[in-house]
Amino acid sequence: MDETLTDPRDEPLPESLSARDRFDKIHDDMRSRICLLEYPPGMKLSETELATEFGISRTPLRRVLARLEDEGLVTSVHGVGTMVTTMDMAELAQVYRLRKELVLLQTSLDTVPPSPALIARVEQLLGRAEALKSAPSAKEFSMLDRDMFLTLLDLTANAPLRLMSERLYFRTARIWLQQVTASQIDLMQEIEIYAGEVQDILDALKLGDLDAIGHIRRGHISLSFARMQK
Repeated sequence: MDETLTDPRDEPLPESLSARDRFDKIHDDMRSRICLLEYPPGMKLSETELATEFGISRTPLRRVLARLEDEGLVTSVHGVGTMVTTMDMAELAQVYRLRKELVLLQTSLDTVPPSPALIARVEQLLGRAEALKSAPSAKEFSMLDRDMFLTLLDLTANAPLRLMSERLYFRTARIWLQQVTASQIDLMQEIEIYAGEVQDILDALKLGDLDAIGHIRRGHISLSFARMQK
């Protein structure tokens, strides 16, 4: 699978981007690296190296780090520096329980009818899920799930709900990848299950049945966490 199709993080920042857009892009890049374990738990982040890499001063970089800290992905320790947070299973269980309820709100509160463009995006995601069956990759799977989450988040226009859902998703996304890397989860089984769920969601989208989508996703979160605990 061509990773450049799904993970454009290596592209240079266009000069035409506004300061806000550049901030968001750097934040998204760093968040993805944390969730994909490129920055593993406990890793110390060098402000100097990051500022050089992204071509910015340390002041805007510190704003990015502050946002990541607010999201629970990094922590700043006086006299030590900024480090990627570790993951606590007890806290994870609480977050998963909350996410199960939020997915139902995402398809019932200030809903947005699925557009042909959104349906087309899910069709592409289904193609990626099917392709993983013959070329399994934990990293590609994680990026697929991220893109699926962000796509379906467009079914609600409720800004506070979107913000909370996004923060909680990225707070837990790396747990699954860490367990797959440690061979504690059967990757092929997960891919097979996920492809079936994407197909079910696509069918529901074409029917305009948002309620069904919410319950499919709630079941996915519940069963996924149960498999992780097992």
